[in-house]
Amino acid sequence: MAKKEDIYHSILIVSSSGQFDALVRKSLAGFMTIDIRKSAAMARRCILERYYDLVVVNSPLPDENGEEFCMDVTEKCGASVLLVTPQNVYEDVLEQVTDHGVLVIEKPSVPGRIDKAIRFLVAIQNRMHRLEKKTVNIEEKMEEIRIVSRAKILLVEKKEMTEDEAHRYIGKQAMGNGISRKRAAEQILEDLA
Repeated sequence: MAKKEDIYHSILIVSSSGQFDALVRKSLAGFMTIDIRKSAAMARRCILERYYDLVVVNSPLPDENGEEFCMDVTEKCGASVLLVTPQNVYEDVLEQVTDHGVLVIEKPSVPGRIDKAIRFLVAIQNRMHRLEKKTVNIEEKMEEIRIVSRAKILLVEKKEMTEDEAHRYIGKQAMGNGISRKRAAEQILEDLA
């Protein structure tokens, strides 16, 4: 069952088997966006048009085995990829795609294995999304520090304030006008430049 944070993931199933599609859809019950394509060519077009968090491939596909497609997906986007491949080629496929970050399961598989693999990949995506948010927050904070520092330097040079006075001045401007320190610093930069 999907957790609240999981339902926002977009999933692409690439398979020519309606039975496999139904099995995977059952594992993905509750997810917001599930697209199904029957061939690698159709799936490639989908990936160009939108972002997917998870791509599940049932090999072989009508137009290729699926390994090349999976490796392309891992190189071109941040999606987690699950490749389900026939038992007789499992070891060869595993050797070929593992270094690209593709999770491989052989078929026929133990009941519930596909579900667990999907849950594992969704957990990885959730962690990646949290790390991306932290990175964005850190980058925003660094940008704010750079702008405030430039404003302090201008206040020290042009208004002959000490660094502490410049710091307090920026804080007072922000509080007095009900704006962020970054916006107050930007206004100071505009005024003194």
